[in-house]
Amino acid sequence: MPTKSVKRTEGRARLNRERVLRTAVEVADEEGLEKLSMRRLGEGLGVEAMSLYNHVSNKEDLLNGMIDALYGEIELPSHDDDWKTALRKRSVSVREVLLRHPWANGLMDSATSPGPGTLRHHDRVLGTFRNGGFSLAMTAHAFSALDSYVYGYAKQERALPFDNKEQAAAMATGMLVQLPASDYPYLHELMAKHVLQPGYNYADEFSFGLDLVLDALERARDAERAG
Repeated sequence: MPTKSVKRTEGRARLNRERVLRTAVEVADEEGLEKLSMRRLGEGLGVEAMSLYNHVSNKEDLLNGMIDALYGEIELPSHDDDWKTALRKRSVSVREVLLRHPWANGLMDSATSPGPGTLRHHDRVLGTFRNGGFSLAMTAHAFSALDSYVYGYAKQERALPFDNKEQAAAMATGMLVQLPASDYPYLHELMAKHVLQPGYNYADEFSFGLDLVLDALERARDAERAG
């Protein structure tokens, strides 16, 4: 069996920035960002914490690199699609990334030194709006409004006290007992005639809201061009 020193030597030999960042993301996913430290990361990589500074300059650089790695997971808007289709696919991809890495919600635009993945993503989104006929000012408004919806929905979705349709149905059934129709007519109606109906899935609300946002942005663009 390899000794501890041999394992650490092998770890240092294979160490590079990409591996450090990938392992840091894994630790944050599994244990939460608050548990991530250079010591904990070194343990996960089988190296001394000090050796990590050959690949990341400090904790801030580590976090910036982790965020940049997540932007690399997001589907970039395609130039082969119209702007609404492209940004819809990209927004769905952003939500999926945030569900995989919930610690990142609220941090995606916090990097003090954005990496190439972050910059490439933002530039492509801006370009998709601009090529879709949005003015510069309207592009800024649209980017902010779209991401406010996507990030906000993902945060709310993550906070829900259920993880799937079955759990949602069980919770709604339990709530009905505490929601007599005489006292809470609209809540009772929502639970009994909507949430508990076959095929209901809270995740479907994301698509509905996303289409509302994109349609509203299209109307705002058209109104500005007409005026």
